[in-house]
Amino acid sequence: MKINSLFYEEFKEDILKCKLCPHECILYPNKKGICDVRQNIKGELYTLNYSDTTSIGLDPIEKKPLFHFHPGEKVLSLGTWGCNLKCPFCQNYEISQMKPQFLKKVYPKALPSLLENYGVKGVAYTYSEPIVWYEFVLDSSRAVKYADPNNYNVLVTNGYINEKPLKLLLQYIDAMNIDLKTFDDKIYKKYLKGGLEPVKNSVKITKESGVHVEVTSLIVPGINDDLEMLEKEFIWLSDLSKDIPLHLSRYYPAYNYTEPATDVNFLVEAFNIAKKYLDYVYIGNIWDSKYENTYCPNCGEVVILRNGYDIDIKNLNSDGGCKNCGEKIVTM
Repeated sequence: MKINSLFYEEFKEDILKCKLCPHECILYPNKKGICDVRQNIKGELYTLNYSDTTSIGLDPIEKKPLFHFHPGEKVLSLGTWGCNLKCPFCQNYEISQMKPQFLKKVYPKALPSLLENYGVKGVAYTYSEPIVWYEFVLDSSRAVKYADPNNYNVLVTNGYINEKPLKLLLQYIDAMNIDLKTFDDKIYKKYLKGGLEPVKNSVKITKESGVHVEVTSLIVPGINDDLEMLEKEFIWLSDLSKDIPLHLSRYYPAYNYTEPATDVNFLVEAFNIAKKYLDYVYIGNIWDSKYENTYCPNCGEVVILRNGYDIDIKNLNSDGGCKNCGEKIVTM
């Protein structure tokens, strides 16, 4: 289904400039942007994937990953196709870099009923890149909040979006996990076809807006397995706030990238460096409780035990604070 895009302007006669993300693609008649889902049709910019859903189901919120937002709950998760980055190691390339043969139609007004039927309060826009699904996500998140203000919306994103559309969307988003794929702008441009500064800006704006934010860095050999570069990332995050949870995830070969999986010893070394600067650091994709549990940064009490997606909330009060000392740990 195609509808008009919200963010674009006329560049020259019949030539448009998309204003959704920092690529700001110049689109001649009938041409699509780098995302492959926005097209100049007769002098108007259309989004081609509105309501196109590649996957829908219930997930643990820890799978997003979000460890400090409604822990132990399940969220209705759905995603579309298309992406505005071109990561050669993409774990979801079947839907991010091509249009799948089979799609379901899901409309925004249906989401409140789906939440009620599943008995959950939250929706996660995930699997592929929700930024290129912008109009659907905006309409859906509004419908979810208007149906019940206690409902919540979660965005799992690469953060490569312009400031104006981000700020509009944040009015209806409660939590985000943002991929910070490398802390080197040249690598962002060369391998991912993106840029570092817009992603840093998205993390900063999201944090300053009061929306819960966690950051994921997939550690990919040959891309960002550089401890000096990673330490710069950890310092930058801690300057924003020491309480931003950071997930260091293990890469496995996928799509067009065949380097062996990330060395676990390297991940542990990066984890130990990150802990010098940040209160909450986790290692993903290795399934080791030692690196998944949450401990109170104030008194050291174990607050949440995790074994994969088995969540045992041990010492958390009803306000999301540590039962032992009251330190705020999670958003409930």
